Amino acid sequence: MKVGLPKEIKDNEYRVGLTPAGVRALTDAGHTVFVERDAGAGSGFETDLYERAGARILDSADDVWGEGEMIVKVKEPIAPEYPRMREGQTLFTYLHLAPDVELTKQLLERKVTGVAYETITDRRGTLPLLTPMSEVAGRMAIQVGAHYLEKMSGGRGVLLGGVPGVPAANVVIIGGGVVGTNSAKMAVGLGAHVTIIDNNLDRLRELDDIFLSKISTLASSAYSIHGAIAEADLIVGAVLVPGAAAPKLVTKSMLKDVPNGAVIVDVAVDQGGCIETTHPTTHSNPTFYVEGVLHYCVANMPGAVPRTSTFALTNATLPYALRLANRGFIDAIRIDPGLKAGVNTYAGKLTYEAVAEAQGLDFTPLDGMLEGGSASTSTASPAR
Repeated sequence: MKVGLPKEIKDNEYRVGLTPAGVRALTDAGHTVFVERDAGAGSGFETDLYERAGARILDSADDVWGEGEMIVKVKEPIAPEYPRMREGQTLFTYLHLAPDVELTKQLLERKVTGVAYETITDRRGTLPLLTPMSEVAGRMAIQVGAHYLEKMSGGRGVLLGGVPGVPAANVVIIGGGVVGTNSAKMAVGLGAHVTIIDNNLDRLRELDDIFLSKISTLASSAYSIHGAIAEADLIVGAVLVPGAAAPKLVTKSMLKDVPNGAVIVDVAVDQGGCIETTHPTTHSNPTFYVEGVLHYCVANMPGAVPRTSTFALTNATLPYALRLANRGFIDAIRIDPGLKAGVNTYAGKLTYEAVAEAQGLDFTPLDGMLEGGSASTSTASPAR
């Protein structure tokens, strides 16, 4: 297979879809990998490392997209990349389609096979390709939040861990999954008072066992969330509904009771955010205020630590990229139901139900298309 590795062009996105070691694994398996010149420079991988790994270096993104039967990326394509996509091409990357109507439209119109990292599952039902970046983003959320709590950064001037005689900051984490757990590890390590809110009581019991008396846990409800954030210095949005738009658990009206200069880091922004006032920001312009509360809603947080992130991501994605390249798309998803769950678009049809629900579009089950019969379509119900 011909595999294309273009340079990421999203604002301040320095990650790259494959390390040189990942390219070597593909070339050793007999595949041709086309790498855009300087694609890995932001992660510290110079072009000659890819050449030594067996890649063919091309000077332009147009050439890489033109050659690649499968394009391996980190972030979803943005407007300049839309014309480069073509019918039958496999796009293997984070897609986060639920809140992105235009990208969904482009993938469907161009009949691109969109395989999304964030909806691939493993035998345990977890999300193996989302996990490493969720770990990075969760840990970064506290690091970023601590920075923006500083007065010169726009916050209320609070030190997360406090000092003897002065209380530590209150950190409220909404969501007890991978992002929330990693945020809690960092916040507890810095000495903050940490509260985790989740709607899964079994998960709250697990977190209570993990952190013992170092955190508080709350069952999720509008009442408990409102009460907790009213005392918060830092709020981390860490809610995930796989493939679907994140529910808005913190409303604008609730923010009136949050202290001025408190900080929100909404890690769920890729899926639309779990804070009603969230909108995506960039590393170049990362923050805004609503009701006196500083919002940090950068949609590619791990891009700020690209070397760590690229290694972590390739560790997780490479086995799936090899499976797709070695067996071809159809055989690869037939033998791996978890990989099949990553297919969001195929042959001009939307094949992931949660995205269809979020956008009110027709959902076409992939199984019907693969069987060669007339795939039935059903109109999705409105997002709940």
